[in-house]
Amino acid sequence: MDILEILAIVCTVIGVLGCVVPILPGVPICYLGLLLCHWAGATLTTSQLIIWAVVAVAVTLLDNFLPAVMTNKFGGSKAATRGSLIGIIVGFFAGPAGLILGPFFGALIGELTNNGSDSARAFKVAFGSFVAFIFGTGLKLVAAIYLSIQIFNLIF
Repeated sequence: MDILEILAIVCTVIGVLGCVVPILPGVPICYLGLLLCHWAGATLTTSQLIIWAVVAVAVTLLDNFLPAVMTNKFGGSKAATRGSLIGIIVGFFAGPAGLILGPFFGALIGELTNNGSDSARAFKVAFGSFVAFIFGTGLKLVAAIYLSIQIFNLIF
């Protein structure tokens, strides 16, 4: 086992952890592990590398924008959607609790600012943002774990 394969394993472990730990972009780090396997001589086609790159980018984008989209789908106003995006950004710097609760509270505050008389609707909209966060995290975990399996099959 050479240094590139060891680094690929390290990237894989960090990548999977990055799906639940804030700040670490889990799936892109796992993809880096796949590239390291490729550079170490593993048999990967260009198509496989491109497909996994697209998956890594798509999952990352979905995870970041899904709360705002779901806020809108649950009947949120533009203010709630903007609040959810702001909550994602602020939550990113507030640690794990901020990442989980940021989109929820951002959407809630945005919707209450827009229509303060309907708190039940505001909570429904914020719940949509929270559901999107959970879905996005699950999606990242599935992609990272599947990518990890591919990497371990290439190495071992």
